[in-house]
Amino acid sequence: MAGTAGALTGVKVVEFAVFAAGPMVGKHLAEHGATVIRVESRSRPDGFRVHYPPYKDNIPGLNRTGSFALFNDSKLGVTLNLKRAEGLALARRLVAWADVLIENFVPGVMARNGLGYEAVREINPSLVYLSSCNMGQTGPRSGQRGFGSQLTSQAGFTYLTGYPGEDPVLLFGPYIDFVAVGFGLIAVLAALDYRRRTGRGVHVDLAQYEAGLQFVAPALLEYEANGRTMTRMGNRSPHAAPHGAYPCRGEDRWCVIAVCTEDEWHALCRAVGHPEWAEDRRFESLAARKAHEDELDALVGAWTAQRAPEEVMETLQEAGVRAGVVNRLGDLFSDPQLVHRRVWQELPHPELERFHYEAPPFILSETPAELRRSPLLGEHNRQVYRDILGLPDEEIDRLIADGAID
Repeated sequence: MAGTAGALTGVKVVEFAVFAAGPMVGKHLAEHGATVIRVESRSRPDGFRVHYPPYKDNIPGLNRTGSFALFNDSKLGVTLNLKRAEGLALARRLVAWADVLIENFVPGVMARNGLGYEAVREINPSLVYLSSCNMGQTGPRSGQRGFGSQLTSQAGFTYLTGYPGEDPVLLFGPYIDFVAVGFGLIAVLAALDYRRRTGRGVHVDLAQYEAGLQFVAPALLEYEANGRTMTRMGNRSPHAAPHGAYPCRGEDRWCVIAVCTEDEWHALCRAVGHPEWAEDRRFESLAARKAHEDELDALVGAWTAQRAPEEVMETLQEAGVRAGVVNRLGDLFSDPQLVHRRVWQELPHPELERFHYEAPPFILSETPAELRRSPLLGEHNRQVYRDILGLPDEEIDRLIADGAID
């Protein structure tokens, strides 16, 4: 359905945001047709541009980092110096043009730059203003700075990851940033609906810390209902056995298996060719299997070790047992399911050459996402300031020379 107008065509977004939590909301809006203008500064470019590899061919450069490209496709990129009066004036004109503003700075930063919610609502009373930060806009810790690893720890994730009796293990990357993106996108769409019905704007105050709590709900409920504090269990589960990652044929190849019911346990025994396991009194119930879990894991691991992980998964899935290959990162780019659904969309880029952008994990039947490559730093200055804000070329040239457009 190439060329179909996106679901959000006509929605106008200005984005003052960095790293992942804010920009990824803009990314999803842009992929579905919104016009998203990404505001940066050459004096203080996005951290993903300057100190967050990987870089193309391991050569650093403002337009050579995969992280920035992945989280910023389909946007227009401009530069402004908000410390200059004329730069701030241009930012205010973008705010007046926009339907949505996205920012993810520490509370107070936008206000100090003259772009806080109370200030911009005077310019644009119908603006939807998303603030996505660590702790939210209010409270005793609202000024806290940090990245996803700190937030996952504060939200309790780290206390639950690792093996019993051993140190906690950090989750890979800024996990909570990506949790918050989903909530941020939903909140913006809800606010746009409110704006459509009432004509009024709204300030969305999104706390990434609180977003993370949604993903530890079982542990929170266990404490609330039973007063029991869950802690590190490695790969094991109180509700399933066998349950874990089992070694397979090949170097560092694995498959995860989870058996939650007696029917699944008997199905696994038949599928692996060992029906006698189901008759073994050590494994006759979940409680028995939990009591002899080391022995059970050894038996299952001996069977999986003789087979490729794909064979293990397919054999058990066909028998009705939950199983999944542990993919290496490179495997994801050739996974036939992801290829079929066009999750990776290869687009040309002036400095990255060919880059695989990640499409959203949902497809709208009538208006699927259409991805365009990520912008170079300041690439669309003239297009935005001339064609959207209406500045003549000579005025743009003067603002560039004066450093307002940096």
